[in-house]
Amino acid sequence: MDFMENFIENFNKVTNIDTIYIVLIINTVLTIIIFSILKKIGKKLIGIQDNRKKEFNYNKNFQNFMLFVEILVIICIWSEYIKSFMTLISLLSATIALALRDLILNWCCGLFIKMKKTFAIEDRIEVNGIKGDVVNIKALNFEVLEINGDDVTGQSTGVIINFPNSVVFSSPVKNFTKGFSYIWQEIDIPISLNSDVVEARHVVYKIVNNIDAIKYAEKKMENQIKNLIFSYRVYFNHYDPVVYTKMVGTHVELKVRYLIDPKKARVVESLIWEKLLYEYKEGNIKLCSSVLDVNLNKNEKEKSSEE
Repeated sequence: MDFMENFIENFNKVTNIDTIYIVLIINTVLTIIIFSILKKIGKKLIGIQDNRKKEFNYNKNFQNFMLFVEILVIICIWSEYIKSFMTLISLLSATIALALRDLILNWCCGLFIKMKKTFAIEDRIEVNGIKGDVVNIKALNFEVLEINGDDVTGQSTGVIINFPNSVVFSSPVKNFTKGFSYIWQEIDIPISLNSDVVEARHVVYKIVNNIDAIKYAEKKMENQIKNLIFSYRVYFNHYDPVVYTKMVGTHVELKVRYLIDPKKARVVESLIWEKLLYEYKEGNIKLCSSVLDVNLNKNEKEKSSEE
């Protein structure tokens, strides 16, 4: 105690700061140091979790809780002296609000995102034409892991894009996983005019209905719609895959439509085409090769132009 008293007296002589405020500053600094140590200890203990998702959520909640308690402790330390600053603060509030308007707006929008659940971590969203998966939501901004491609079924590019929270008020935000986690995916399958359309439809149905990711999506989507019936005016007449038939020029087009998790859509589409090509080689379906060649050449030209 003698050391601390001597330190405070010497510091007072050097800086001319009142000893009361020196004690308050020291207590505040000690509080920050103690809570920083507690946060690091908590982070290490939470890191024992085997599940990475739980580890991230637990750590984020723990850090927010510790920050809240830390602010309360600091307020308690300064509580007797806060009133004396209120007059000065009230005079400066307008100036501060004007200077920090963007920060204040982003902070308020952060509360709006949390309360209204505009989106959550791992949701796939689109903002200003940029699509990606939300990987972090902070007080002033949120971060999105970008996906490639023109549609929502793309895969990660590895690029993290930072958005200010205020973008939710200035631009529309598309959420592809809020409420229900599945989207309708469609694939156009060209078959020749002399094909047995009924048999071709049967082959397509057989392929699609035997993919686990599609079968599970039907049941889960139906349950999610039932749970959201009071929140959204959304309904579907059916949840199982559908194949539509259409004449297009010199061939017949079968359009298969099915429910799928957007993060699995690309893999499932690739699997469907692999199975279709196998059935084509086996002679069970007559794909219109000329249309496939045109689409293939078109894709190759697009890739070469991008390169």
